[in-house]
Amino acid sequence: MPKPIDSRQLRAFASLAQTGSFTRTARELHLSQSAISHAMKALEEELRCRLLDRTGKKVTLTQAGEQLMVRVRRILQEMQEARSDLQQLGRWGHGRLRFSASQTACQFILPGVLREFRESFPNCTIQIEPGDTPTAIELLRSRRVDLALTMETKGEEQFEFHPLFSDELSFILSPLHPWAQRGSVVREEIARQNYIFYTKTSVMFRMIEDYFGQDGLVLPTFIELGSIEAIKELVKLGLGMTILAPWVARRELMEGSLVTLPLGRRKLKRTIGVLQWRGRRLTLAEETFVGLCKTVTEGLG
Repeated sequence: MPKPIDSRQLRAFASLAQTGSFTRTARELHLSQSAISHAMKALEEELRCRLLDRTGKKVTLTQAGEQLMVRVRRILQEMQEARSDLQQLGRWGHGRLRFSASQTACQFILPGVLREFRESFPNCTIQIEPGDTPTAIELLRSRRVDLALTMETKGEEQFEFHPLFSDELSFILSPLHPWAQRGSVVREEIARQNYIFYTKTSVMFRMIEDYFGQDGLVLPTFIELGSIEAIKELVKLGLGMTILAPWVARRELMEGSLVTLPLGRRKLKRTIGVLQWRGRRLTLAEETFVGLCKTVTEGLG
Protein backbone atom coordinates (compact mmCIF):
# COMPACT_ATOMS: atom_id res chain seq x y z
CA MET A 1 0.00 0.00 0.00
CA PRO A 2 1.44 3.46 -0.92
CA LYS A 3 2.56 5.62 1.96
CA PRO A 4 0.12 8.46 2.80
CA ILE A 5 1.20 11.96 1.81
CA ASP A 6 2.47 14.11 4.68
CA SER A 7 -0.24 16.62 5.64
CA ARG A 8 2.40 19.33 6.17
CA GLN A 9 3.51 18.92 2.55
CA LEU A 10 -0.09 19.21 1.42
CA ARG A 11 -0.56 22.45 3.38
CA ALA A 12 2.60 23.90 1.89
CA PHE A 13 1.55 22.83 -1.60
CA ALA A 14 -1.92 24.38 -1.19
CA SER A 15 -0.43 27.62 0.07
CA LEU A 16 2.02 27.78 -2.86
CA ALA A 17 -0.83 27.18 -5.30
CA GLN A 18 -2.70 30.12 -3.77
CA THR A 19 0.17 32.59 -3.27
CA GLY A 20 2.41 31.59 -6.19
CA SER A 21 5.39 32.58 -4.01
CA PHE A 22 7.82 30.65 -1.81
CA THR A 23 8.42 33.81 0.21
CA ARG A 24 4.75 34.44 0.99
CA THR A 25 4.12 30.74 1.70
CA ALA A 26 7.06 30.63 4.10
CA ARG A 27 5.71 33.72 5.90
CA GLU A 28 2.17 32.28 6.03
CA LEU A 29 3.30 28.93 7.49
CA HIS A 30 6.02 30.46 9.73
CA LEU A 31 8.75 28.41 8.04
CA SER A 32 11.91 29.20 6.11
CA GLN A 33 11.93 29.32 2.29
CA SER A 34 14.43 26.46 2.24
CA ALA A 35 12.05 24.33 4.35
CA ILE A 36 9.21 24.97 1.86
CA SER A 37 11.49 24.24 -1.09
CA HIS A 38 12.69 21.00 0.51
CA ALA A 39 9.10 19.92 1.26
CA MET A 40 8.02 20.48 -2.36
CA LYS A 41 11.04 18.66 -3.73
CA ALA A 42 10.33 15.70 -1.42
CA LEU A 43 6.65 15.70 -2.47
CA GLU A 44 7.54 15.66 -6.18
CA GLU A 45 10.04 12.88 -5.66
CA GLU A 46 7.53 10.83 -3.69
CA LEU A 47 4.80 11.26 -6.32
CA ARG A 48 7.34 10.91 -9.16
CA CYS A 49 6.01 13.87 -11.12
CA ARG A 50 6.62 17.60 -11.42
CA LEU A 51 3.94 19.62 -9.65
CA LEU A 52 5.32 23.17 -9.90
CA ASP A 53 6.77 25.37 -12.61
CA ARG A 54 9.26 27.91 -11.27
CA THR A 55 9.76 31.03 -13.37
CA GLY A 56 11.96 33.43 -11.47
CA LYS A 57 10.14 34.14 -8.22
CA LYS A 58 6.76 33.09 -9.66
CA VAL A 59 5.40 29.58 -9.04
CA THR A 60 2.60 28.02 -11.10
CA LEU A 61 1.02 24.57 -11.11
CA THR A 62 1.71 21.99 -13.78
CA GLN A 63 -1.16 19.87 -15.13
CA ALA A 64 -0.29 17.22 -12.52
CA GLY A 65 -0.22 19.92 -9.85
CA GLU A 66 -3.67 21.17 -10.86
CA GLN A 67 -5.05 17.65 -10.68
CA LEU A 68 -3.52 17.11 -7.25
CA MET A 69 -4.86 20.46 -6.03
CA VAL A 70 -8.45 19.34 -6.65
CA ARG A 71 -7.94 16.49 -4.18
CA VAL A 72 -5.89 18.57 -1.74
CA ARG A 73 -8.75 21.04 -1.33
CA ARG A 74 -11.10 18.21 -0.37
CA ILE A 75 -8.52 16.63 1.95
CA LEU A 76 -7.80 19.87 3.82
CA GLN A 77 -11.52 20.61 4.07
CA GLU A 78 -12.14 17.17 5.59
CA MET A 79 -9.27 17.71 8.04
CA GLN A 80 -10.70 21.07 9.08
CA GLU A 81 -14.18 19.61 9.56
CA ALA A 82 -12.75 16.73 11.60
CA ARG A 83 -10.91 19.20 13.84
CA SER A 84 -14.07 21.27 14.23
CA ASP A 85 -16.16 18.21 15.12
CA LEU A 86 -13.65 17.11 17.75
CA GLN A 87 -13.53 20.59 19.24
CA GLN A 88 -17.33 20.50 19.49
CA LEU A 89 -17.07 17.29 21.51
CA GLY A 90 -14.89 19.08 24.03
CA ARG A 91 -17.43 21.82 24.57
CA TRP A 92 -19.74 21.52 27.55
CA GLY A 93 -22.98 19.71 26.76
CA HIS A 94 -21.81 18.19 23.45
CA GLY A 95 -20.92 14.59 22.67
CA ARG A 96 -22.89 11.37 22.71
CA LEU A 97 -24.27 8.88 25.22
CA ARG A 98 -24.90 5.32 23.99
CA PHE A 99 -26.25 2.78 26.44
CA SER A 100 -28.49 -0.22 26.83
CA ALA A 101 -31.19 -0.58 29.48
CA SER A 102 -33.92 -3.05 30.34
CA GLN A 103 -37.58 -2.26 29.86
CA THR A 104 -37.94 -1.89 33.63
CA ALA A 105 -35.04 0.57 33.83
CA CYS A 106 -36.45 2.54 30.88
CA GLN A 107 -39.78 2.88 32.67
CA PHE A 108 -38.82 3.40 36.31
CA ILE A 109 -35.25 4.75 36.37
CA LEU A 110 -34.37 6.55 33.15
CA PRO A 111 -37.05 9.28 33.08
CA GLY A 112 -35.61 10.95 36.18
CA VAL A 113 -32.01 10.37 35.08
CA LEU A 114 -32.44 11.75 31.57
CA ARG A 115 -34.43 14.76 32.76
CA GLU A 116 -31.49 15.83 34.94
CA PHE A 117 -28.90 14.78 32.33
CA ARG A 118 -30.49 16.91 29.61
CA GLU A 119 -30.21 20.01 31.78
CA SER A 120 -26.42 19.59 31.99
CA PHE A 121 -25.85 18.27 28.45
CA PRO A 122 -28.54 19.88 26.27
CA ASN A 123 -26.72 19.14 22.99
CA CYS A 124 -25.59 15.61 23.77
CA THR A 125 -26.88 12.91 21.40
CA ILE A 126 -28.54 10.10 23.39
CA GLN A 127 -28.94 6.60 21.94
CA ILE A 128 -30.80 3.96 23.98
CA GLU A 129 -30.80 0.28 22.97
CA PRO A 130 -33.46 -1.64 24.97
CA GLY A 131 -32.50 -5.10 26.18
CA ASP A 132 -32.27 -7.38 29.20
CA THR A 133 -28.90 -8.43 30.59
CA PRO A 134 -27.87 -10.99 27.88
CA THR A 135 -28.77 -8.53 25.11
CA ALA A 136 -27.01 -5.65 26.89
CA ILE A 137 -23.80 -7.66 27.20
CA GLU A 138 -23.89 -8.56 23.51
CA LEU A 139 -24.46 -4.90 22.60
CA LEU A 140 -21.44 -3.94 24.71
CA ARG A 141 -19.32 -6.71 23.23
CA SER A 142 -20.14 -5.60 19.68
CA ARG A 143 -19.37 -1.94 20.61
CA ARG A 144 -22.88 -0.82 19.67
CA VAL A 145 -23.21 0.80 23.12
CA ASP A 146 -20.66 2.09 25.62
CA LEU A 147 -22.61 1.48 28.84
CA ALA A 148 -25.30 -0.93 30.00
CA LEU A 149 -27.72 -0.40 32.88
CA THR A 150 -28.20 -4.00 33.92
CA MET A 151 -27.91 -6.72 36.56
CA GLU A 152 -24.55 -7.88 37.84
CA THR A 153 -23.40 -11.11 36.21
CA LYS A 154 -20.47 -13.43 36.78
CA GLY A 155 -17.86 -14.54 34.27
CA GLU A 156 -17.61 -11.31 32.27
CA GLU A 157 -14.05 -10.38 33.16
CA GLN A 158 -13.61 -8.01 30.21
CA PHE A 159 -16.24 -5.71 31.70
CA GLU A 160 -16.24 -3.51 34.79
CA PHE A 161 -19.39 -3.19 36.91
CA HIS A 162 -20.39 -0.03 38.82
CA PRO A 163 -23.03 -1.09 41.39
CA LEU A 164 -25.95 1.28 41.94
CA PHE A 165 -28.25 -0.56 44.37
CA SER A 166 -29.29 -4.02 45.52
CA ASP A 167 -32.88 -5.19 45.86
CA GLU A 168 -34.77 -8.27 47.02
CA LEU A 169 -37.31 -10.22 44.98
CA SER A 170 -40.66 -11.00 46.60
CA PHE A 171 -44.02 -12.56 45.85
CA ILE A 172 -46.39 -9.97 44.35
CA LEU A 173 -50.06 -10.96 44.51
CA SER A 174 -53.62 -9.72 44.57
CA PRO A 175 -54.95 -8.54 47.96
CA LEU A 176 -57.77 -11.07 47.48
CA HIS A 177 -55.36 -14.02 47.36
CA PRO A 178 -55.63 -16.32 50.43
CA TRP A 179 -51.97 -15.69 51.29
CA ALA A 180 -52.58 -11.94 51.29
CA GLN A 181 -55.64 -12.41 53.52
CA ARG A 182 -53.57 -14.57 55.84
CA GLY A 183 -50.51 -12.28 55.73
CA SER A 184 -48.02 -15.10 55.15
CA VAL A 185 -46.92 -17.68 52.59
CA VAL A 186 -48.00 -21.31 52.91
CA ARG A 187 -44.83 -23.15 52.04
CA GLU A 188 -46.54 -26.35 50.98
CA GLU A 189 -48.66 -24.45 48.42
CA ILE A 190 -45.83 -22.62 46.62
CA ALA A 191 -45.45 -25.15 43.80
CA ARG A 192 -49.23 -25.31 43.26
CA GLN A 193 -49.80 -21.64 42.46
CA ASN A 194 -50.30 -20.08 39.03
CA TYR A 195 -47.33 -17.85 38.19
CA ILE A 196 -47.07 -15.00 35.71
CA PHE A 197 -43.38 -14.60 34.96
CA TYR A 198 -41.24 -12.16 33.06
CA THR A 199 -39.63 -13.76 29.99
CA LYS A 200 -37.83 -17.05 30.71
CA THR A 201 -34.71 -15.92 28.83
CA SER A 202 -34.05 -13.26 31.46
CA VAL A 203 -31.40 -13.54 34.15
CA MET A 204 -34.07 -12.80 36.76
CA PHE A 205 -36.08 -15.88 35.77
CA ARG A 206 -32.97 -18.08 36.06
CA MET A 207 -32.30 -16.63 39.52
CA ILE A 208 -35.86 -17.50 40.62
CA GLU A 209 -35.56 -20.99 39.14
CA ASP A 210 -32.25 -21.62 40.94
CA TYR A 211 -33.57 -20.22 44.21
CA PHE A 212 -36.54 -22.58 44.43
CA GLY A 213 -34.58 -25.41 42.83
CA GLN A 214 -32.41 -25.51 45.96
CA ASP A 215 -35.56 -26.57 47.86
CA GLY A 216 -36.54 -29.05 45.17
CA LEU A 217 -39.44 -26.87 43.98
CA VAL A 218 -40.43 -26.21 40.37
CA LEU A 219 -42.79 -23.27 39.88
CA PRO A 220 -45.38 -23.80 37.14
CA THR A 221 -45.59 -20.94 34.64
CA PHE A 222 -49.18 -20.04 33.87
CA ILE A 223 -48.36 -17.03 31.68
CA GLU A 224 -45.04 -15.66 30.36
CA LEU A 225 -44.86 -11.99 29.37
CA GLY A 226 -42.23 -9.47 28.33
CA SER A 227 -44.00 -6.53 29.98
CA ILE A 228 -43.83 -5.74 33.70
CA GLU A 229 -46.92 -3.52 33.43
CA ALA A 230 -48.95 -6.29 31.81
CA ILE A 231 -47.83 -8.75 34.49
CA LYS A 232 -48.99 -6.43 37.26
CA GLU A 233 -52.38 -5.92 35.61
CA LEU A 234 -52.96 -9.67 35.31
CA VAL A 235 -51.94 -10.19 38.93
CA LYS A 236 -54.44 -7.51 39.97
CA LEU A 237 -57.14 -9.51 38.19
CA GLY A 238 -56.24 -12.56 40.27
CA LEU A 239 -55.06 -14.63 37.28
CA GLY A 240 -51.90 -15.58 39.13
CA MET A 241 -49.02 -14.22 41.19
CA THR A 242 -45.55 -13.09 40.21
CA ILE A 243 -42.08 -12.57 41.67
CA LEU A 244 -40.61 -9.10 41.27
CA ALA A 245 -38.70 -6.44 43.16
CA PRO A 246 -41.29 -4.43 45.16
CA TRP A 247 -40.02 -1.08 43.84
CA VAL A 248 -41.38 -1.83 40.35
CA ALA A 249 -44.86 -2.05 41.93
CA ARG A 250 -44.43 0.76 44.45
CA ARG A 251 -47.51 2.68 43.31
CA GLU A 252 -49.74 -0.41 43.32
CA LEU A 253 -48.46 -1.48 46.75
CA MET A 254 -49.11 1.98 48.17
CA GLU A 255 -52.66 2.11 46.82
CA GLY A 256 -53.35 -1.46 47.97
CA SER A 257 -54.10 -3.01 44.57
CA LEU A 258 -51.16 -5.39 45.04
CA VAL A 259 -49.55 -7.02 48.07
CA THR A 260 -45.98 -8.20 48.63
CA LEU A 261 -44.83 -11.17 50.73
CA PRO A 262 -41.27 -12.49 51.29
CA LEU A 263 -40.14 -15.59 49.40
CA GLY A 264 -38.93 -17.29 52.56
CA ARG A 265 -36.23 -17.23 55.20
CA ARG A 266 -33.55 -17.09 52.51
CA LYS A 267 -33.44 -13.80 50.62
CA LEU A 268 -33.17 -13.62 46.84
CA LYS A 269 -31.15 -10.50 46.17
CA ARG A 270 -29.66 -9.00 43.03
CA THR A 271 -27.48 -5.98 42.25
CA ILE A 272 -28.26 -3.44 39.55
CA GLY A 273 -25.53 -1.28 38.10
CA VAL A 274 -23.73 0.09 35.06
CA LEU A 275 -21.50 -2.16 32.97
CA GLN A 276 -18.64 -0.91 30.78
CA TRP A 277 -15.49 -2.19 29.11
CA ARG A 278 -12.74 -2.70 31.71
CA GLY A 279 -10.08 0.00 31.61
CA ARG A 280 -12.07 2.32 29.36
CA ARG A 281 -12.12 5.88 30.65
CA LEU A 282 -15.60 7.37 30.88
CA THR A 283 -16.34 10.67 29.18
CA LEU A 284 -17.68 13.56 31.23
CA ALA A 285 -21.19 12.86 29.91
CA GLU A 286 -20.93 9.18 30.85
CA GLU A 287 -19.59 9.95 34.34
CA THR A 288 -22.51 12.35 34.85
CA PHE A 289 -24.97 9.70 33.64
CA VAL A 290 -23.61 7.09 36.07
CA GLY A 291 -23.72 9.60 38.93
CA LEU A 292 -27.33 10.52 38.17
CA CYS A 293 -28.29 6.86 38.00
CA LYS A 294 -26.87 6.41 41.50
CA THR A 295 -28.74 9.46 42.81
CA VAL A 296 -32.08 8.52 41.24
CA THR A 297 -31.91 4.89 42.45
CA GLU A 298 -31.10 5.72 46.07
CA GLY A 299 -33.68 4.00 48.24
CA LEU A 300 -34.87 1.52 45.60
CA GLY A 301 -33.23 -1.35 47.48
